[in-house]
Amino acid sequence: MSRAKRFSKVRTSVKRVVAFAGHKIQTARDRRADRKRYAQGGTQRDARRVVVTGMGAVTCLGLDVPTTWAGLVAGRSGIGPISQFDASKLPVRIAGEVRGFDPLRFIDPKEARRMARCSHFAIAAAEEAATDSGLVIGKDVRSDRVGVVLGTALGGFEMSDSGMVELRTLGYRRVNPFALPAALPNAPGHHISTRFGAKGPLSTVVAACASGTQSIGDAAEMIRRGKIDAAFAGGVEATVIDGAIAAFSLMRVLSTHHNDDPARAAKPFDLNRDGFCFSEGCVVMMLEEYESARARGARIYAEVLGLGVSSDAHHIAIPDPEGAGVIRSMRWALDDADVDADEVDYINAHGSGTPTGDPIETMAIKTVLGERAYQVPVSSTKSMVGHAMGASGAIEALSTILTLREGVIPPTINLDTPDPACDLDYVPNVARRADVSIAMSNSIGLGGQNAAIVLGKV
Repeated sequence: MSRAKRFSKVRTSVKRVVAFAGHKIQTARDRRADRKRYAQGGTQRDARRVVVTGMGAVTCLGLDVPTTWAGLVAGRSGIGPISQFDASKLPVRIAGEVRGFDPLRFIDPKEARRMARCSHFAIAAAEEAATDSGLVIGKDVRSDRVGVVLGTALGGFEMSDSGMVELRTLGYRRVNPFALPAALPNAPGHHISTRFGAKGPLSTVVAACASGTQSIGDAAEMIRRGKIDAAFAGGVEATVIDGAIAAFSLMRVLSTHHNDDPARAAKPFDLNRDGFCFSEGCVVMMLEEYESARARGARIYAEVLGLGVSSDAHHIAIPDPEGAGVIRSMRWALDDADVDADEVDYINAHGSGTPTGDPIETMAIKTVLGERAYQVPVSSTKSMVGHAMGASGAIEALSTILTLREGVIPPTINLDTPDPACDLDYVPNVARRADVSIAMSNSIGLGGQNAAIVLGKV
């Protein structure tokens, strides 16, 4: 090769290196600028916007989003007699079970036997969310730019529980070898990641009843910061088992007065409430960066504006009576969203129906919103779907998003005798038409875990 040709080849290589380095430097420079804006008090509006483009649901009201939403709007209760085990000797014999679900519609029989029920739910909900969004991983977005963030409280606990029973009653060789991996809290997220080839961050949020809410906010933050471009996010729970019902009964947090009339059991904010109804379910959403979603013509349900997460640092089971942690999470979510309290049009409350929890949340809402709290509608979907622990925040986020899109607020059913300590507008018993632009959803969990998310109409 002549000297001139060698020189030309070297010069071309140098140009490529410089061009690549320039791109890397610019990317790093952009990231430093984003970090600087955040450090100086910037908000998510300084970074990338995050929207919801697909949703999937498996709940005690239905096996998909349309059926679940129709049940919420109709004020229908999904609470009924427990059928998954014999509960006749327990003080609580009702729960919000998912009925008619067939995992073999989504999963090979051999694989299904190796999974916990929560993973079955997660795959089904993720399938619906992916189809609903129309996002094709590997075509519309690189697989390593898609994450999975899923919340749960108990994961596949029933698998390890049944494994111990098999060991002690049938012997070592009869134990399901997949009992432990199937029980891991990260198993549902793993199965979603594997099913769809999502090779970005895989994160499992275990924050008791705040898990689903925090998961959606955490996934949105990853997209906002530019770490990924899309994510499956939500929450799942499927542990309607005798041990869980017995333990919660002994903690005196479950409703015990309505075994013969399950539809009347969950009554948040009512003077005669006596606890929540344990339930199961799953909601998975597809979150995307706004500009890319718009460019591909995706249907956009809502925008994820901000998240606030706090700890009571008080007690494992009793909420802080001053509600300070709930107040912090709500205020921090508004700050993160760059939204003023007087802009909030609706709150989907945690509203579990416990005697102590509902007045504390009411007080927190009044503290954050001030006098305007009396003009803002508040409702609890737990009155219909019960308390699905790690899935509850995701189910409530789905309901809140559809309220933004459809202009309908689901009611708080069974609210017949108002509690003087709970004196806000809880949309009693009948759904209400309303133009909602900005909404908040609250989650309050065991261990003093609090999370609030702010969602907006696009």
